[in-house]
Amino acid sequence: ELTKNENIKYGKFVGKKINVLKLELGKPTEDFIGENGNKIFVYKSKKYGIKCERNFEINENNIVISFTSSGCI
Repeated sequence: ELTKNENIKYGKFVGKKINVLKLELGKPTEDFIGENGNKIFVYKSKKYGIKCERNFEINENNIVISFTSSGCI
C-alpha cells in the first residue's frame, strides 16, 4: 500500500517538464548523467531513521521519463 501511494504521488511527474519537478521538490540532493546519456535527479531523505531515495530520469527534452524509489515510507 505504501509503495502504491509512493508511485502515485511521485509518478505524476512522469511526462512533465523538469521545471515542474524542481518547483515541487526543490533542488535534487544530487544529479548526474546516466549510462544512456539521460539526466538523473536524486532526492534523498530520512524518515524514522530509514533512508529514502527517489530517482527521476530526464530525457534530452527535459521531460521526466521515469521514476523509482527505494526505502521510502
